[in-house]
Amino acid sequence: MSDTAPDLVVAVLNCGSSSIKFALFDASAGLQALPRRPWWGGKVLGIGGPAPRLQTQDGTDRPLPLGDAAPYHDALAAILAALRERLGSTPLQAVAHRVVHGGAAHAEPVRVDAGVLAELRSYIPLAPLHQPFALEAMEALLQLHPTLPQVACFDTAFHRSLPQVEQMLPLPYSAWERGLRRYGFHGLSYEYQSLVLPERHGAQASGRCIVAHLGSGASLCALQGLRSVATTMGFSALDGLMMGTRCGALDPGAVLYLMEIEGLSLHDVGQLLYHQSGLLGVSGRSAEPRELLAHEADDPRCAAALALFVRRIVREIGALVAVLGGLDLLVFTAGIGEHQAEIRERVVQGLGFLGASLDAAANAAHAPVISAAQSTVRVAVEPANEEWVAARHALRVLAATPGAA
Repeated sequence: MSDTAPDLVVAVLNCGSSSIKFALFDASAGLQALPRRPWWGGKVLGIGGPAPRLQTQDGTDRPLPLGDAAPYHDALAAILAALRERLGSTPLQAVAHRVVHGGAAHAEPVRVDAGVLAELRSYIPLAPLHQPFALEAMEALLQLHPTLPQVACFDTAFHRSLPQVEQMLPLPYSAWERGLRRYGFHGLSYEYQSLVLPERHGAQASGRCIVAHLGSGASLCALQGLRSVATTMGFSALDGLMMGTRCGALDPGAVLYLMEIEGLSLHDVGQLLYHQSGLLGVSGRSAEPRELLAHEADDPRCAAALALFVRRIVREIGALVAVLGGLDLLVFTAGIGEHQAEIRERVVQGLGFLGASLDAAANAAHAPVISAAQSTVRVAVEPANEEWVAARHALRVLAATPGAA
């Protein structure tokens, strides 16, 4: 990485409840030649905790004192200061934000203003782990730098290609009319796969493809013609696969029971489903598969959590295969999908009925293609790159905005 700042730079922010990831992309050569790796970036960890830190990709790792009154705002100010120091006199062209929920109104990225912010606040109940923090960052930047273009990039937008039968919930039709529907999430991740898979897999990528985004949040997306045709997350980011701390698909009767018979409040149920379930809840030890794998031989709950995690993935892949009418390509991405060979092996073992099998050495090496020569399904590993997709969207929105910087 050159120490000299590029002529044109776009920043991307990915804001969570206790962390903010940031990346700078060299936009000097324009949209079509935007490098896939950031020129510089980093993250602030531990926001709201006792020991927040600033880490950057060039090796910085230092404590970051934040005030008690508005630690998130202070963290953003610290990031902006780090960006200014790194960029010198080079101005930011725009800031792109990953926004989890765009609702029914947004099928494309949008320039942020006060009206957009107000609208997006209404979706906070649908994505409480992420939505409020992205909006807080946008609002803070509007106050600090009102002329700096900001672009909201929505995780739900990629799934607007879902057929109506995949969007509808089996509730009274008036719910559909009010906007209660299956939206789907992790769309920036799946959009990246739709762009890069044809480069590596050719025409096979345009066939019957399932991408498994397996991280602390997890979902599957069925692609056909590189478009989303079915996905496991629905109205909220609680649906579908079992996750690190989230339950995934759950019988609504269990929620009614928890509230009516066990007396849990609405807040208590929300905390249980979002923060105390999934791998952490079942194992009682950790939300991280790596740690559970290290203890499954001597801890039955760790073994049970891993078995349930894999079973839910296999079961949902089977359902998506039925929708697609078969499977040509299975792609693993995100933290677990890219780095946990044992989880990939167990999932593919469960798909043996499809004729899927792995090359053990390729899987252990996290190779781009990990299926065995005789496998009837190509199995691949592809890194996630949501930040690059967001940076592309920001440049595209700027180009379409009259008078934009």
